[in-house]
Amino acid sequence: MRNVLLLGATGLVGRELLTILLDDASIARVRVLARRATGTTHPKLDERVIDLDAMDATHFAGIDQIFCALGTTMRVAGSKEAFRRVDHDLPIVAARRGLEAGAHHYLLVSALGATRDSRIFYNRVKGDVEADLIAAGYPSITIARPSFLVGAREHSRLGERIAARLGWLMPLRIRPIAAHHVALALADAAHTDAPGVRVLESKEMQRR
Repeated sequence: MRNVLLLGATGLVGRELLTILLDDASIARVRVLARRATGTTHPKLDERVIDLDAMDATHFAGIDQIFCALGTTMRVAGSKEAFRRVDHDLPIVAARRGLEAGAHHYLLVSALGATRDSRIFYNRVKGDVEADLIAAGYPSITIARPSFLVGAREHSRLGERIAARLGWLMPLRIRPIAAHHVALALADAAHTDAPGVRVLESKEMQRR
């Protein structure tokens, strides 16, 4: 029986993950750290509404695996600095605190095209968080790199709406992918719990 922690539970992939993890019979407890309540109730759910900037090792005590689906947009963040804090700094703080507390597997939602050498700011930040996570020293790391995500968002993105309509014309590598499929791929990787670093590209996570 595993104890898992989820960050980003109110986001597109995070909401899907929360449902999957709570339904998983091999998981004893799902701890959620969030700025606001998820609105979900379940006997296995340990929800803690906190300031994520105040995360410490006690929040990760007894956790085996960490799922991080934190993410924002430039429009919501308001600046590059604020965007980087959500998409890079908080995931890495969580990784370090979790490792201190004994977690052994970190599962991250990144993005297609993530590389720290990119000229595109978004891809560069995603590349930075991947590289810094790998450097943190986890026995097991799973990184999901989805293309345009399809699902019900609080904040709609024009590019993703267009991609969702025209996705069937795109190569599988960049075709829009349902957030539910990304969540399933991460949950499957957590079951396997293989050592080392595994990167799940978008085309691998597509389910027909």
